[in-house]
Amino acid sequence: MACGVGGMDGYGVARALKGGAGASPWLLIALTGYGREDDRRRAQEAGFDMHFTKPIEPSSLESVLASIAARG
Repeated sequence: MACGVGGMDGYGVARALKGGAGASPWLLIALTGYGREDDRRRAQEAGFDMHFTKPIEPSSLESVLASIAARG
């Protein structure tokens, strides 16, 4: 993932959001062009809850959004 604001990439953002004590209220979804097993592992280790490789199938995105909406 490319560096963003402040030199932090997506993995760094995920670690920052998920790094606090206790359960995190954040649901993080990685949507990236990188889909190797190592990329998926890095995303999970950084704190992403889900990992999708572009281009994402519209039905997959709809399922994810529906499951999030059902959580309330």
